[in-house]
Amino acid sequence: MFNRFISIDRPTCIFPIVTFRVVFGLMMIVSTGRFLYLDWVKAHYLDAKLNFKYFGFEWIKVLPDYWMYGLHYLMLLAAFGIMLGAFYQLCTVLFFLSFTYIQLIDITYYLNHYYFVSLVAFLMIFVPAHAYASVDVLRGVVKPQREVPSWTINILKFQIGVVYVFAGLAKINYDWLVLALPLKIWLPAADKIPVFGLVFKQPISAYLFCWGGMMYDVFIVFLLMYKPTRVFAYIMVVVFHVLVGILFQIGVFPMVMIGATLIFFSNSWHGRFWERFPWGLQMRNDERYIALPKYKSNPIVLRLTRSLLLVYVIFQLLFPWRYLLYDGDVFWNEEGYRFSWRVMLMEKAATATFYVKDTHTGREGVVNNTDFLCTHQEKQMAMQPDLILQYAHYLRDYYQKIGVKNPSVRAEIYVTLNARPSQLLINPNIDLTQLKDTWAPKQWVLAYEK
Repeated sequence: MFNRFISIDRPTCIFPIVTFRVVFGLMMIVSTGRFLYLDWVKAHYLDAKLNFKYFGFEWIKVLPDYWMYGLHYLMLLAAFGIMLGAFYQLCTVLFFLSFTYIQLIDITYYLNHYYFVSLVAFLMIFVPAHAYASVDVLRGVVKPQREVPSWTINILKFQIGVVYVFAGLAKINYDWLVLALPLKIWLPAADKIPVFGLVFKQPISAYLFCWGGMMYDVFIVFLLMYKPTRVFAYIMVVVFHVLVGILFQIGVFPMVMIGATLIFFSNSWHGRFWERFPWGLQMRNDERYIALPKYKSNPIVLRLTRSLLLVYVIFQLLFPWRYLLYDGDVFWNEEGYRFSWRVMLMEKAATATFYVKDTHTGREGVVNNTDFLCTHQEKQMAMQPDLILQYAHYLRDYYQKIGVKNPSVRAEIYVTLNARPSQLLINPNIDLTQLKDTWAPKQWVLAYEK
């Protein structure tokens, strides 16, 4: 089974990625439509006075009002194109670029599943998922295929596997397994949920969910890959993500994963669906689909594909471990925390008081954070050192413009991690305007004392 999985040029049935294309497109339609319906374009981006940037992507800016809405409608249209296989290659490129651009505007809205969607959208650019049951085939612009190289399916399985396995490995820590934190905090708060609430408030439930969640994440992909356990594993996928969707408000992500993991089902399973579908019945009698030639790999293309896949796979396997290059607790300093599939692992809260001083007169005043940040931005900023630094630089520039001479900015920030007593996150006497964000360890972050 492993040899079959790592083979990249073995011909295989196209049906699984056709299913994946339709499900992914549909979920992105729902997600983008929901975002527009709730008018989060305005709330998240257009009304913001400050957008926190990813390191190296400071050049990403909020577009004018009509352009921001237009970008979201373009993304919605591209999602329709992906689902229907219409102008597929153009739509996958447009969706990847628009979705990723929007996510890079403000780091405070980072979520692991947004990162997952960007990666999948990028991979879909190179996967010929429109070569069957698509508008492009009906238009005659794409040659229909029943077979594709196996890497086109396996790379998507690999990406899903990375999400689950790394999420499971991250749960192997003292707080999660021994103290059942933060679920010991979250579950009792959900006791008003019908039926499930009675279970959530039981003390043992937090431990069962913690250990069960860890084992689920680590092993679920392997159970999905193994035919005798596949159906049972998929039932577990559905149950797990339904529970997650009930407990946490994380949009359509549970449905995305329920749909995405269908790719692990056999070619014949997917084939039974597509050949019974009205469109599939018509195509089965279409002479273009009868006795299609077997897929044949081009040696030059094969070598290039193998090299690019190797680079991608190595990056995905190594990048989540970069936190090991930093000293201290990754949950505290968050250096290397993002893009490492650490999902719902901590309960963190902070209070942040910023002081701006006119170094010419010596006068110092307290900043009202709500004058510059929305509630969500303030909450995220207060517990993430790189965002604290960005905010301090913003305050320096702002107060300098209104007449404060050479302003310095310091902050007194107390953070509580998993309900422990709060501690100072950074030195409250350091002038944050004199610091610059880099990949290097942030020596100005105080050590965490358990």
